[in-house]
Amino acid sequence: MKSNFFVPLAPRGLSTVSPPPPWHYAGDFMIIDFWARPEAVAAVLPEELQVDVKAEGHAQAYFIDWQFTGQHDELLDPARYQYREFFILVDAQFNGKPVAFCPYIFVDNDAAIARGLAQGFPKRYGSIYQTRLFAANGPASPKLVPGSRFGASASAAGQRIARGTVALEKAVTDPSALASRPTINLRHFPRLAAGQWERPAVHELVESVMDNFTVADAWMGKGELALPECENEEVSDLAPVRCGNGYRMSVSYSVTDLKTLVDHSVK
Repeated sequence: MKSNFFVPLAPRGLSTVSPPPPWHYAGDFMIIDFWARPEAVAAVLPEELQVDVKAEGHAQAYFIDWQFTGQHDELLDPARYQYREFFILVDAQFNGKPVAFCPYIFVDNDAAIARGLAQGFPKRYGSIYQTRLFAANGPASPKLVPGSRFGASASAAGQRIARGTVALEKAVTDPSALASRPTINLRHFPRLAAGQWERPAVHELVESVMDNFTVADAWMGKGELALPECENEEVSDLAPVRCGNGYRMSVSYSVTDLKTLVDHSVK
């Protein structure tokens, strides 16, 4: 017997879109540092966050090939709990503290969308692909050596929204050097009742909490990223002015908590 956390609230808890926490993740990451126009970064920040002037529009693009499990061996059901993801984090400040904010994120799995919305990630459906690494060496699998290249792309509603590559140069000997800013999200759920559209049921600024964060096989090199213009999409407003380092690594962590920073929810 499983328990319900999300809808549908089914009698035996088997049909719920995703199991309750704890949530455990493992994935292969491709990350690209880039700098967008500072005014474009400022435009995507919620009112509770401030522009990080020193960052000069710095952001990061993430392409990830994920595997998930809860407490019932969900990893043995890959059709339901494997997925791929693309998102952007932009540098900002919260009360003078450096943070990162996620304005756009795309994923190819409904269970991941549900978990993301619960955490404040504004997830939408998309198609994401990236170069995979296999233990058996051959022309179809790059090695973790200088000169190897990894590619990734993301599309939504039939349009290519992102394309990135990373050319490896050297291994990262100290994974702690890869520590990123705390990730800040905005949990928002509107009311549909007439006359209450401007009074959301949930409107919270939250900080992601990731336990047992582990990095393995981290490499860095040169990153390249394109965010092409698309009809009815605003991701390209953050198109790179220039790109910096690229990274390829494997990561695992668990989620059991969320820190609320500001709560504007209507009671």
